[in-house]
Amino acid sequence: GVACLREVARQRCAPSSIRLMDNMQFQFGQALKPQAGSIFTSFVDGLKKMYITKWKGFDPNELCVATLLFEGAKEEVLAQEKRVYEIASKFRGLPAGEENGQRGYMLTFVIAYLRDLAMEHYIVAESFETSVPWDRVLDLCRNVKERLTRECHEKGVQFPPMSTCRVTQTYDSGACVYFYFAFNYRGLSNPVHVYEEIENAARDEILACGGSLSHHHGVGKCRKKWLTKTVSDVGIGMMKAVKQYTDPQNIFGNNNLLTMDKAKL
Repeated sequence: GVACLREVARQRCAPSSIRLMDNMQFQFGQALKPQAGSIFTSFVDGLKKMYITKWKGFDPNELCVATLLFEGAKEEVLAQEKRVYEIASKFRGLPAGEENGQRGYMLTFVIAYLRDLAMEHYIVAESFETSVPWDRVLDLCRNVKERLTRECHEKGVQFPPMSTCRVTQTYDSGACVYFYFAFNYRGLSNPVHVYEEIENAARDEILACGGSLSHHHGVGKCRKKWLTKTVSDVGIGMMKAVKQYTDPQNIFGNNNLLTMDKAKL
C-alpha cells in the first residue's frame, strides 16, 4: 500500500484526495457497515468477499485500503482513474467500488461522534499526526503502534488498546501519517494523565523514527518540550530573536512555543 502511494506521488498523478488505511481501520469501517437490507444484497456481498479472499488471495486480516476522491470534468476524472488504477495494479491493488470509498470517508466524519459515544463506555480516545520521509513510513507506523501497545501494558491498562493509522497526504519526499489511539480506562484512577504519558511516549517514538513534531496540528504548549530537539538551540535562538523584535511586550501567543518574560500589558 505505501509503495503504491509512493509511486503515485512520484508520478505526481494523485487525485484530489488519497488516503491509505491500515487493516484495523479497514475492519473498523466494515464493522460500521449497515446490515444488508435483503437476501439478494447479502448474497452479492458474500460473492464479493469470496472474490477478494479466495480468488484474488487477499487476507482480510492483513489487507489495507486506499480511498480516492477524483474531481474535474468527466474526461479528466476518467483519465486520472485510469492512470492511478494502472499504478495500483502493479502493487496487486484493484478497484473496490464507489460505495466502499464513500464508507471510508464516512469513517473520517463520524470518528468524533464515535469518540463521544465511547467515553460513555470507559474508553478514552484521541488522534495525533506527523510527517515522515517515504523510506521511513512503514517503520514509523509499525514502531509507534507497538510502542502504544507496550506503554498501555506498562501503565496498567487492562485491555488491548486500539492503535491504528493511515497515510492521509502525499508529497514528493514523504507523507503525513495520522494515528488514532483508544483504550479502556476501567481501573485507572487518572486516565487523562495515563493517556498523556502514553501519547508522549508515542511522540518520542515518532521522533526516533524520523518523523516530524507535527504535520498540521501544530506545536503549541502540548509539544513545545520537544521543540529544541527538533529545531536545535540555534533554531530556538532565531525564533526568540524574531519574537523579541516583533513582540517585545510578549502579548501574542504568550508562552505557546517559547518561554519568555511575562506579558507586559
